[in-house]
Amino acid sequence: MVLFVRSYLLLSLPAAVALLLVTACSPRSSTAEVAATDSPAFANPLDVEFGDPFILDNGDGTYYLYGTGGGAKDGFAVYSSTDLVNWTDRGQVYYGNTEDSWNESAFWAPECYKFDGKYYLFYSANWKHNPTNEGENFHIGVAVSDEPTGPFTDLQNQPLFEPGYPVIDANVFRDDDGTFYLYYSRACYEHPVESEVADWAREQGLYEEIEESWVYGVELSPDFRSVIGEPKLLLRPPVDMDNENAEWESRSVTSGEINRRWTEGSFTFRHGDTYYIMYSANHYAGPNYAVGYATGDHPLGPFTKATNNPVLEKNVEAGGDVTGTGHNMVLFLEGSDKMYAVYHGRTRQTGDERVVFMDELEILPDGKLIVKGPTTDEQPHPLTK
Repeated sequence: MVLFVRSYLLLSLPAAVALLLVTACSPRSSTAEVAATDSPAFANPLDVEFGDPFILDNGDGTYYLYGTGGGAKDGFAVYSSTDLVNWTDRGQVYYGNTEDSWNESAFWAPECYKFDGKYYLFYSANWKHNPTNEGENFHIGVAVSDEPTGPFTDLQNQPLFEPGYPVIDANVFRDDDGTFYLYYSRACYEHPVESEVADWAREQGLYEEIEESWVYGVELSPDFRSVIGEPKLLLRPPVDMDNENAEWESRSVTSGEINRRWTEGSFTFRHGDTYYIMYSANHYAGPNYAVGYATGDHPLGPFTKATNNPVLEKNVEAGGDVTGTGHNMVLFLEGSDKMYAVYHGRTRQTGDERVVFMDELEILPDGKLIVKGPTTDEQPHPLTK
């Protein structure tokens, strides 16, 4: 997996999208055709029905897009592109829920990395081993292939590790010294947490308890078969209602949508000497799903949440058409200063289906991170210099 600090890829879920490529070429123009066009443009959403999108830059001019859904049954599918705008369905690349597999359902959030000529797929799924019959039994698996289009087979017929609670949304970061780190989210399931928001919800007669998901980090073994040391809590929803991030991270609760507060879908990268960890909050299936970030001086924190959060959220109040923006990754373009947030969202046209968006991300001189989205109007082509 090309685990460059600056090269990452995405996962996504189902989505039906309308993509406009404004060029003199056909709708399925090649990279060469795009390069020959004076002023190419594109518009979100991309024509891929994925949630939790992740893009792998293969280093040979081809990109691979992984995600949740996309027509895959009990596993994961992949799309390929040479221009980041027009995507070709390459079919299902991983099959779970087989007689011999450790997993059985809820195949979510795949991320694929290239390392030493091999491709490694990190993903979440329900473990068959469930002696106490838990309603959510999510664990993280790792599969490997010689090709980005699979077939992927599990490194071992068991989850990567057993933390003692359900976990989802694996993300991998390789630091400059070669050390690998795994980031994941503890699921909300049976994790009630006391806070001023929980007190408020009880006082309002909304909910008796509020469950939360938290983001953890841990060192990952170089063979991707185990973790090293104990996981460290990195991010959680604010406890105090006057915290500057409490309002936007609690919208699913305060709107009466559901009795859960999420911190999930994290993505970690390094910019200079600063480590950035992006994360999503609120109900993934609702309109309030949004993205924030935090910064720190070490891959395992401590991290401080930004004051300009959320950096990506619905735009309907401003007259737009996009809701449910979240679970992003950051794509660093080789030979360019451009960075893109790749994420899923919904529009009135796509309804409940999650589709893929790609908007430019920028880190300002003062270290502040901004995402120039969500957009649905014409944007400069990502591969335009």
